[in-house]
Amino acid sequence: MSKPVIYGPAYSTFARTVRLALEEKGVDYGLIEVDIFSDAHKTPEHLARHPFGKVPAFEHDGLTLYETDAITRYVNEAFDGPDLEPADPRARALMTQAIGVISGYGYPSIVGKIFIQRAVMPMMGGAADESVVETAVPEARACISALEDMLGDKVYLAGDTLSRADLFLVPVYDYLSQTPEGENLLATAPNLQRWWNSISTRPSVEKTTPSLG
Repeated sequence: MSKPVIYGPAYSTFARTVRLALEEKGVDYGLIEVDIFSDAHKTPEHLARHPFGKVPAFEHDGLTLYETDAITRYVNEAFDGPDLEPADPRARALMTQAIGVISGYGYPSIVGKIFIQRAVMPMMGGAADESVVETAVPEARACISALEDMLGDKVYLAGDTLSRADLFLVPVYDYLSQTPEGENLLATAPNLQRWWNSISTRPSVEKTTPSLG
């Protein structure tokens, strides 16, 4: 069986989620950098892997996949190692709901707007667009509030064991915590802070932490 390959930059939140899944399953993999800031995701070569020009894309034994939800589900089912989905249908539903909230609401507001403006724009020699940040905060706050309620007093988002939902949240939480807005929002989320203090010490999280700047 060939080694799976991820196409995408190490700093990508969704590429990191796939890497986290592979690390948690104990699977050796390759990472081929596709730098979206140099438009490498728009090349014909990458568009052949991902027709929408996004990251990550994934290959394994002749299978090409895109969309992180599909990739991480495949990783969980195709490889040995700890199950990243709960057996209980209610817990699986909570996992799926959390993934939807993180991908549909959290990522666009937290990473796509707040983190990009606060961290990426200055690194590229620009300045943050305060109006973009301002408009993103209400949805980011709603997302954090929803995830805080979902987590409650549980160890992980879907219960007592790690699931794919946690792997979606790790990169988004990590980037949010590096912004002033994130400090304010997360100060009102003690459940999520407790979750982060625990999960951030896992080897998979430490190994996949991106180097920025």
